[in-house]
Amino acid sequence: MRDVKARIAYLPGDGVGPEVGAEALRALQAVGQHFGHTFDVEEASIGGAAIDAYGDPLPPATRAVAEHADAVLLGAVGGPRWSDPGAAVRPEQGLLELRRLLGTYANVRPLQLFDAGRAISPLRPERLVGVDFVVVRELTGGLYYGEKHRDRGSDGGETAWEVCTYTTAEIERVVRVAAQLARSRRQRLTSVDKANVLETSRLWREVTTRVVRDEFPDVVLDHVLVDACAMFLIREPARFDVIVTENLFGDILTDEASVIAGSIGLLPSASLGAERSGVARRAGLYEPIHGSAPDIAGQGRANPVGMILSVAMMLRASFELESEARSIEAAVRSTLGDGLCTPDVAATGEPACRTDEFGREVARRILQARP
Repeated sequence: MRDVKARIAYLPGDGVGPEVGAEALRALQAVGQHFGHTFDVEEASIGGAAIDAYGDPLPPATRAVAEHADAVLLGAVGGPRWSDPGAAVRPEQGLLELRRLLGTYANVRPLQLFDAGRAISPLRPERLVGVDFVVVRELTGGLYYGEKHRDRGSDGGETAWEVCTYTTAEIERVVRVAAQLARSRRQRLTSVDKANVLETSRLWREVTTRVVRDEFPDVVLDHVLVDACAMFLIREPARFDVIVTENLFGDILTDEASVIAGSIGLLPSASLGAERSGVARRAGLYEPIHGSAPDIAGQGRANPVGMILSVAMMLRASFELESEARSIEAAVRSTLGDGLCTPDVAATGEPACRTDEFGREVARRILQARP
């Protein structure tokens, strides 16, 4: 077993970000202690907290910390204090720029069900049988990064527009990530687009078909329009193995899919860049899929599972530490299975634990795992 010494940039962000982040770091430290690895963690500011402190959602010091790290662990950004969409500086700008800075073009969001979440999922139990899929969302192209403009006409009315652009190379690289993932799972890939209307989607479909046909002949590919996919996620979620789609569609569909699990607080994500040599196998930004939840910040009610499982994704994707990742996942699953859970997934009438109580129990179980 190799010993790893890695630098982790920790960006706690806003709202509940610091609370769930503290428990993720506790799990990371437990892994380091138990498996003999050294994780040097350097904290830096992002989002609303960085705007308050520096007037910049991604200040130069944070950029430097992120660029020199082997992986980045992020809490959440945003909140009502900075929510004016007309503001010149907003927390989300820091996140978008961080993705661009790191070159993390593929956002990977797995959806697996825990018994605790299954009990509160809004879907009927029979629709949850066999649900286990991953969404791969293109993360650095499309409308979010396209040219934006607003004009006022002579009549006083305004016109606003964004430009959605995708290149062959951008589509190829994210499809390869998704197809490789499908190959390691059940060899089924669903590409989601709006090719009956959008030219970018027609290019997306053509490139995806070619890449899978020529490079992944063992993977079965099907194409689904985005509106149909939104319906299937609720009606037949077990039909999916790996889904790949563009930035805007992926943002919407993954939030829709999160309710299947029962709580958005249960789900992690990894934003991955190009493969590379060195300590980290590939650039990675790891974060729970939930937002900053300012309404419960500071109350010890936030669910740290998504953040802790993001650490497991980091160990697996950036450092190829499979046993270590599995130790975190097993600790989370057994902790939830023994009935220890935060209020968002606690059964009606059952006691709930605090954020830090859950995190301490997960760390304890990691330390007891077989190395």
